[in-house]
Amino acid sequence: MTEPTPADYVRPKDIDNRATFWQRVQWRLETVAWDLVYWGPMKALGPDKASDFGGWLMRKIGPALSQHKTMRRNLRLAFPDWDAGRIEETALAAWESAGRTAGEMPHLPAIDPYTSGRVEVVGLDVLDAIRESGNGAVFISGHFANWEIMPAAITKRVPSAVMTYRALNNPHIDKRIADLRAAYGTQVNAPKGIGTRELMRALSRGAPVALMNDQKFNEGIPVSFFGHAAMTAPGPTRMALKYKVPIVPVSTVRTGPARFRVEFHTPFVPEDTGHPEADIRRAVEQITAFIEAQVRAHPGQWFWQHRRWPKEAWRDAGVS
Repeated sequence: MTEPTPADYVRPKDIDNRATFWQRVQWRLETVAWDLVYWGPMKALGPDKASDFGGWLMRKIGPALSQHKTMRRNLRLAFPDWDAGRIEETALAAWESAGRTAGEMPHLPAIDPYTSGRVEVVGLDVLDAIRESGNGAVFISGHFANWEIMPAAITKRVPSAVMTYRALNNPHIDKRIADLRAAYGTQVNAPKGIGTRELMRALSRGAPVALMNDQKFNEGIPVSFFGHAAMTAPGPTRMALKYKVPIVPVSTVRTGPARFRVEFHTPFVPEDTGHPEADIRRAVEQITAFIEAQVRAHPGQWFWQHRRWPKEAWRDAGVS
């Protein structure tokens, strides 16, 4: 197997192989709706108006979706001292943030981190030092604000960097998003499920990799997140230890419609004491503490819609 090039589109084949005839028909219909109902109208609005409209729309319809109950539970678990009004307002802000992200998606090429004037990049000395070292690094972040901005801030400065992403079930929409990311500057993507070997190959040749490390991972290790055990992926830490490279935390904050601040924080090298499990846990805890601090700073800009904690955490905390 050859190394992926910027033009490559890599996709887990098992997603398509499992599809029935009617599933494939549904994919086609979804793609038509994607183009006509979502992509075309949002593209016509321009980045600021699309961001505003997407945020307004999701703030209206989000509370009617099943994920709203999950968001409330998550927020009550994370912030037990908050009253119902603050919980609800933060949930609405999170819906707005997700809607803005959707509205901004067609306009990503116009939100260039370095030329558009829409993105402030902090910590470029950290990023440039990684590039100049030629030794690679593991960038970690979470689903903050518009999480598509951070990868481009990396790859436009360090073109050899490899990003991970979660492939969509619909191959036609998945390809459209992959092409958009390539146009935006995030050209080399390793889909979860088949991307681990690509990440390891990248690190072995001195190229950085970037991963999200804030979502539930059932095969992970339990570490404290807002005071409750949350299953967390140890993969980024394992790779940093294996290839002896630093972990670089990255945050993204929305500062306005289609405007952001991306910050590269102080790198750290996971301690290697010869006790792998303890070393991994210590670094995963450090990453999770970083994620938590960013969420606390901007709670309305994180993706609360997913089940970060097991149901037992809700039950034990008396959250219904």
